[in-house]
Amino acid sequence: MLALPAAPAPPRRRQLLVGTALAAAAGAMAIGGQLAFYMQVRDNAGGSTTKWFPPKTVVNEVAANTMLFTLFAASLMVQWAVYAVHRGDRRHTGYALGLVAVFGVSLITAQARIYNDMAVKVAGTKQYGPLFYGITGLFLFLVVIGIGFAAVAAFRALGGRATGADREIVSATALWWHVLSGVFCFVWFVIYVVK
Repeated sequence: MLALPAAPAPPRRRQLLVGTALAAAAGAMAIGGQLAFYMQVRDNAGGSTTKWFPPKTVVNEVAANTMLFTLFAASLMVQWAVYAVHRGDRRHTGYALGLVAVFGVSLITAQARIYNDMAVKVAGTKQYGPLFYGITGLFLFLVVIGIGFAAVAAFRALGGRATGADREIVSATALWWHVLSGVFCFVWFVIYVVK
């Protein structure tokens, strides 16, 4: 009896990458909406930092600029992880994702330093305090998600599960960190430069 050859395998669905893209877009839109509201309230207050910004508050611009460059470095490292996993190099994939997690932790510590140096109160500062902490707090939440994402991708890559056709988690991690880098450019400009 003659048998027909097996049908070709269906193309892989990319649920993780699509889900990550939707979640990253939602996070970017949430921060974008908060920034738009921040700028509207700032303009309604007169548009100058003397009427809007709390008096005697100094922004630690070194820490803010360090956060910006750290995000660019994290974006570069996560792209290295994508390159390494496509080549089947588990060790370098793990190194790169580990560095991404370290950069994420350094972002959190830099933001904590800014909070400590600015010492802005949530109550009693008109609307600046709640908006400042709302925007930067949401961004830190997205960074924590990115650290967890990098950790899961690193464990899967080092365990040999993120190679070959199943390397989508590293690409999804890269997408998340690239979106975070782009979003923080706007947060940095509006919150720390324009104030």
